[in-house]
Amino acid sequence: MIISTKRIVSVTDANQNFTKVTQAAHQYGDVVIFKRNRPTYVLFDIAKMGDEFIREYEKLKTLYISEQIMEEYDTAYKELAK
Repeated sequence: MIISTKRIVSVTDANQNFTKVTQAAHQYGDVVIFKRNRPTYVLFDIAKMGDEFIREYEKLKTLYISEQIMEEYDTAYKELAK
């Protein structure tokens, strides 16, 4: 999944300037908030939600689940790769 850098903010920036984050969510439809260099939260503009929201949400959920599986079974994947 490709996330535009204009839609990415750090959790620190979100805490310090929430208005800026909400304006970006309004402009782009959503903003991904990173914590420790990982996507952690998503802020959506409810007015722009619809079919696109559902597709993007499913992509994010799939990405998150994939990352969790990769972390959990990292050792096994490395063994299989040999």
